[in-house]
Amino acid sequence: MTQNNILVIGGTGKTGRKVADSLRSLGINVRIGSRNASPAFDWEDPNTWAEALKGMNKVYITFQPDLAVPGAQEAIKGLTEEARIAGIQKLVLLSGRGEHEAEMCEQIVINSGIDWTVVRADWFNQNFSESFFLDPILAGQVAVPRAETKIPFTDTDDIADVAIEALLNDEHNGKVLELTGPDLWTFEEVVKEIAKATGRNIGFHSISLEEYTQMLRAHEVPDAYIWLINYLFTNVLDGRNASTTNTIEEVLGRPAKHFSDYVKDTAATGIWNK
Repeated sequence: MTQNNILVIGGTGKTGRKVADSLRSLGINVRIGSRNASPAFDWEDPNTWAEALKGMNKVYITFQPDLAVPGAQEAIKGLTEEARIAGIQKLVLLSGRGEHEAEMCEQIVINSGIDWTVVRADWFNQNFSESFFLDPILAGQVAVPRAETKIPFTDTDDIADVAIEALLNDEHNGKVLELTGPDLWTFEEVVKEIAKATGRNIGFHSISLEEYTQMLRAHEVPDAYIWLINYLFTNVLDGRNASTTNTIEEVLGRPAKHFSDYVKDTAATGIWNK
């Protein structure tokens, strides 16, 4: 068994903070990989990587904003080279389901010469409570393209738990673990479910990708995120991911969280009624 000194890159993000918190609760030495940590880890400054990796045995890798963006492959290649120099014994990469560019990044990790696991996930449930869909829900008007596409939204609690299993158990070495929620939802169905759970009237509109892009620009969304949204709605939300897997249950020994249960639990926090 390898030692457990684990660098969690993106340790303050949606899955990373949950991975870090759970590992710490198990008494494992965790180092947060972020710009504000000490030592700092900054994807845009490769000079920070060696110090962040020093003394670590394993790494959980999340790349912001997404492995599909330009420059991601070069960054992952550089990181794996630094990891090999640092003597890292295992890499666990969070990847995107149905994204060709993300799969190219996976291949870099797979061919790194280091033990690896790929955790390939679909869209997060928490995009509706912690990310870009929260503001439209609070405003009471949600407008998106590709409204008819069915998506097996996946809970970050499940993703984090699978990542922890991959980090701690060598039986998952050399595997691509493709994660989904247990059921398929369209964006319109999601909005109706949230409206019902919160007792609010939330409008839904299906619009073109061009209209959506213009709306994002009007709200001064950064260009990098507009590029990513365009990529996802053009190249991923075409129905290719309209299927589910049993991987979460196979790895964790319990069912994946249903989206309706996520909605119920999240509505109880009041986040959608601010």
